[in-house]
Amino acid sequence: QVQLVESGGGSVQAGGSLRLSCAASGYTHCMAWFRQAPGEERDWVASIYRTGDPAYYADSVKGRFTISQDNAKNTLYLQMNNLKPEDTAMYYCAARRPLIGGTCRDRLAEYTYWGQGTQVTVSS
Repeated sequence: QVQLVESGGGSVQAGGSLRLSCAASGYTHCMAWFRQAPGEERDWVASIYRTGDPAYYADSVKGRFTISQDNAKNTLYLQMNNLKPEDTAMYYCAARRPLIGGTCRDRLAEYTYWGQGTQVTVSS
């Protein structure tokens, strides 16, 4: 069992930046960020293999968000720049171990472990 703990959420104005962190208690092969706004489905934001290559991004955040990790610390990051009000959501960290047929992208069912979430609020 791997525990995931997110941190770094908060409230910012449009155009601002935040950096989310997700500390994992053990080894993971693929990690991702998802987000969910009230009344909406949980959407994939970005994901990355433990090797760091490749990283994948949803079109809505490409060029503004950067996913990265520190394997020595088992910690995943999401640097979010030029934030927009539509980025407002609860952000969740997700992870899995090696999976045959896994894509390390947007399939929620592929991820075994989930954090509790950290709230990001962007005001206009």
